Amino acid sequence: MLKRLGVLVVGLLLGFVGARVATPPLPVNAASDPVVAAPPSHGYDVHVVAPHLVDGKQHGPYHHYCKVHQPDPVIVCLIYDSTDPNAMLSQIEWIYAKKMTRKAVPLAQWNRNWHDHAVEIAGGRVQVLDLPPEKAKEVADLVATTDGLIYHFYFTGALPNGRMSIAQAVGHKPMTAKELMAFEKK
Repeated sequence: MLKRLGVLVVGLLLGFVGARVATPPLPVNAASDPVVAAPPSHGYDVHVVAPHLVDGKQHGPYHHYCKVHQPDPVIVCLIYDSTDPNAMLSQIEWIYAKKMTRKAVPLAQWNRNWHDHAVEIAGGRVQVLDLPPEKAKEVADLVATTDGLIYHFYFTGALPNGRMSIAQAVGHKPMTAKELMAFEKK
């Protein structure tokens, strides 16, 4: 099977800190089978840990496994309570460039649901794992240009119960309209 699939080389950070590079398709025997593209779950491999506020209380640290979807950047993180191979997905974070969110999201909604990653990263609670220090800094610098929105899912025992809330970054501070738009001057 490994011979049939060939060698798949993916640059972990290339798409994250530079222009988004599409994940190459998985090669198969071209003589008998069509090329099978990687599944959409492929590429969630930038590992970040950070605590979150859930219902006003600090929890975590949560393990984020992130993938760049667009170079603006638009990033999505699948979030787990642990690194256990069978850990259940507990949160999802959507991360968008401030140039996208700040003009489109009303101030009250932004203050209630979104958070500024520059503020979160400056608080020292975010760690980029599994990368050399200089690459981890590049990731943090890129993400500092974004805002995040975290959906938290609730379970009753082992079963999801249909409840969901918006989690918040530790250190989140509501902004005035002037502060919210100040990113354009930086």
